[in-house]
Amino acid sequence: MSCSEETGLNVSVRMGEVETVEASRDRGIAVTVYFGQRKGSASTADLREDSLAATVEQACSIARHTEDDAAAGLADAELMATPQADGGWRDLDDWHPWEVEHDPQRAIALALTAEQAGRDFDARIENSDGSSLGTGTSLGVYANSHGFIGRERGSQHSIGSAFIAGRGDAMQRDGWYSIALAADDLEQAAAIGRRGAERTVSRLAPRKLATGRYPVLFSAEMARSLVGHLLGAVSGTALYRRASFLLDSAGTRLFPEWFAIEEQPFLRRGFRSANFDAEGVATRESALVFDGVLQRYILGSYSARRLGLKTTANAGGVHNLQVAANAGGFEDLLRGMGRGLLVTELMGQGVNSITGDYSRGAAGFWVENGEIAHPVDGITVAGNLKDMFRAIEAVGSDVDPRSHVRTGSILIGAMTVAGEG
Repeated sequence: MSCSEETGLNVSVRMGEVETVEASRDRGIAVTVYFGQRKGSASTADLREDSLAATVEQACSIARHTEDDAAAGLADAELMATPQADGGWRDLDDWHPWEVEHDPQRAIALALTAEQAGRDFDARIENSDGSSLGTGTSLGVYANSHGFIGRERGSQHSIGSAFIAGRGDAMQRDGWYSIALAADDLEQAAAIGRRGAERTVSRLAPRKLATGRYPVLFSAEMARSLVGHLLGAVSGTALYRRASFLLDSAGTRLFPEWFAIEEQPFLRRGFRSANFDAEGVATRESALVFDGVLQRYILGSYSARRLGLKTTANAGGVHNLQVAANAGGFEDLLRGMGRGLLVTELMGQGVNSITGDYSRGAAGFWVENGEIAHPVDGITVAGNLKDMFRAIEAVGSDVDPRSHVRTGSILIGAMTVAGEG
């Protein structure tokens, strides 16, 4: 059984005017029951006693009418997380409510500050796609018939701005945002607006690029998507459905020998830090990739049983991934690439999860002599993810901290870039 409560405030402004102010408070209870290996689940947001009783009965009714599933059931009892000696859970420093949640006027003022700073940054910023602020807290409790009871709570806050520069067919849009578990870790509102505006005007007057094979540097925020494709391919669901280009790949080298990814569930103020997964299984630090070799899959107990393996404490997803760097910062990567394409935006969903074929629309900048020369757009970057993984030449130390996947920019030695001709 799980129960949760979430509260939050979201405001948005555009061109100096308030567009939306939304306060929210959601709560609910979900119940899952097993009759042997038949499963039934039901949930409700009505916490009155008669509603809870009806919800349990509904879950039982569903379980009575489902088919047996040999992989169904709770995670094994011996895998349950246990509190520390003092009876409490490890402090992950993830609870930082922001008083702005109860002060809509201040929230609006911060969003307006971000937008105005961007609009004042450059005369070529003639329009705004708006600025927003969001803040919220959540509390969740999970319990099962093994006797496990675990509590998680967290907070998350964000400020973002987007702008439009130029006119007509020459218009370009971009922006910036900051997100953190503690408001003190957010970038200043005015700095967010200025950075969003700077990114927008930098994209004006893009040029076309001749079709060819070039080195491609994925900026840190785009590099996360490459790790995301890996995660999707090694997830238990994709594997037992035989819908992954990385079937039977555990123990094989997929990356250069220096490449490594570590899961860090106890990272303080980490976006996905947790003492236990969605089934109550104790989390643990472990390598996903080491020396370029895929060490394991990403499994909850159900997918693990389907595959004849053991859960990796990843029911509900991964808990903070750190991609090891082997290079310096962003400027070092540009100099190391010398000549090639910097990708700062990806579009479309052109990834085949079964074959690994990769083809996505992109925009960014052409790099010449280790420096950004001019913006480019209207291009497509293509390859096969297995080949792309093997062709990684560098991971930078310019980690984008705005995600549970912590990676710097990633340089791939050569990819097909479709442009003109």
